[in-house]
Amino acid sequence: MMNPIPSSMYNVALILLFSFLLGMSSAKLSENFYKKSCPKVLSIIKSGVRYAVLAEPRMGASLLRLLFHDCFVNGCDASILLDDTVNFIGEKSAAPNKGSIRGFDVIDKIKTQVEKSCPGVVSCADILTIASRDSVILLGGPSWKVLLGRRDSTTASFSDANRDLPAPAFNLSQLISSFSNKGFSVREMVALSGAHTIGLARCVSFRDRIYNDTNINASFARSLQAICPRSKDDNNLAPLDSTPKTFDNGYFKNLLSQKGLLHSDQALFNGSFTDSIVNTYSANPSTFASDFTKAIVKMSTLSPLTGSNGQIRKNCRKIN
Repeated sequence: MMNPIPSSMYNVALILLFSFLLGMSSAKLSENFYKKSCPKVLSIIKSGVRYAVLAEPRMGASLLRLLFHDCFVNGCDASILLDDTVNFIGEKSAAPNKGSIRGFDVIDKIKTQVEKSCPGVVSCADILTIASRDSVILLGGPSWKVLLGRRDSTTASFSDANRDLPAPAFNLSQLISSFSNKGFSVREMVALSGAHTIGLARCVSFRDRIYNDTNINASFARSLQAICPRSKDDNNLAPLDSTPKTFDNGYFKNLLSQKGLLHSDQALFNGSFTDSIVNTYSANPSTFASDFTKAIVKMSTLSPLTGSNGQIRKNCRKIN
């Protein structure tokens, strides 16, 4: 008859097993995560982003926005990339995303090339994070170190996307609350809003402002009213700042002249305590660039799936 395993040894075994499983599920992000498993991943993504942004500069802003809309809803897990199915309504169909979120084809093409080089290794979440950084660089903005090792979600939340993403009609207190819920300070919120220094927005996002707001430059409003009639052409586009193809501090300079395109933009400079931050960024582009990079790194590491959580999707649009 075999001797029973001493309880002390059994307990030690359980502790070791638990520690191993905990380590698998809580692995940390690192800059060199793919150094051995996919050494060409950064150059592949850089090439794909370069091709897309040079063909259409607006795509740089779209990829950056795609990252923001992913990370703000249950963390940076590529849930924004999942297509709806017969039995599943995801984040693409949520009000802040429907008809406006874009860049999926670019991520698809990059993913295809990455899979050829190292199949089943690099997550869609990491591809999106790197692509957004490379987009900013290509449009003249700052660079930053990207931490890697995210895994992809197997779910997405239509309701959370509708609830968590800040709307273009938000006032300052709503913006502060929205970003605070994700752990961001007011200064970080203003810095991240500076992402609107690139790209375009649809009329539906700013029509109310150009016809109803009082804190708007009159000639600026009239020029936008020519693009956006009162009751039609929701999809006509206008630049978010005066240099929409260049990542600079022009966004903040526009706010000083009441030329913020969205109501939520101008809310940052409207006689409140955030005015001083806007003044600082408008006068010191290097300060804005430094604060933005710190804030975007923080945003891109919101609640990532790591270790044994999630999966590495073969196709970014659907779970394996």
